[in-house]
Amino acid sequence: MIKDALFLVVVFLTNAIQCITGFAGTVLAMPFSIKLLGYDIAKPILNVLGLLASVWVVCFNFKKINVKELIKIVAVMTAGMVGGIFLKKCFDGNPGLLYKLLGLIVIVFSVVFAVKFYMKKEDKEMSGFVAYPLLIVSGVVHGMFVCGGPLLVTYANAKLKDKDEFRATLSASWILLNGIIAVTDFYDGLFTVPTLKLLAVSVAVLAAALVAGNLVYKKLSRNVFLQLTYILMFISGVSLLIK
Repeated sequence: MIKDALFLVVVFLTNAIQCITGFAGTVLAMPFSIKLLGYDIAKPILNVLGLLASVWVVCFNFKKINVKELIKIVAVMTAGMVGGIFLKKCFDGNPGLLYKLLGLIVIVFSVVFAVKFYMKKEDKEMSGFVAYPLLIVSGVVHGMFVCGGPLLVTYANAKLKDKDEFRATLSASWILLNGIIAVTDFYDGLFTVPTLKLLAVSVAVLAAALVAGNLVYKKLSRNVFLQLTYILMFISGVSLLIK
């Protein structure tokens, strides 16, 4: 019960930060959630929450979706996700190694984004030689941990310059990609009755987080929360390495 309550706190804080910064909600939540509940409970719940949050964004920004980029992102990342789901099954007998791999991925994300933030580097137009491998790797990470977002953000920053188009297209991508993962989680039997009960409560917490995040976004600096996000991502990654 205490772990469930702490998990709901994580859901609230990370989704409020996601609402403020525009990314990193799931990649920030996953390490803490895995430590509290384990992979088989944390992954399906966070995946559905990410899907629902994306539905909320798309409902208000549907006309801003870049259909051409959406098709490209979903097609290439789905191929990567198939590989990621297969790789995850290779770790079934050694969850400790799986957690350490996630820890390393999160630490790399936090360092790369922090360096870009403090050096004020902008993502430039990228060639197909870079774009497609980036999307494939993003798909692999998403298939394994439901947190390929930071890599997709790197791609989208270079391809989608309008902020509304960026937000709508990425959210539409997550609806389709997370939908695929939700189906695989269902067939893997991860949606048990206790998990569904916790998911139901988590959805209410998600709604509160989105409202709170919007209120904070209007009053405080986004840059402050970006810096907080990088620090928390790094800490959460290190926590998995020493699990």
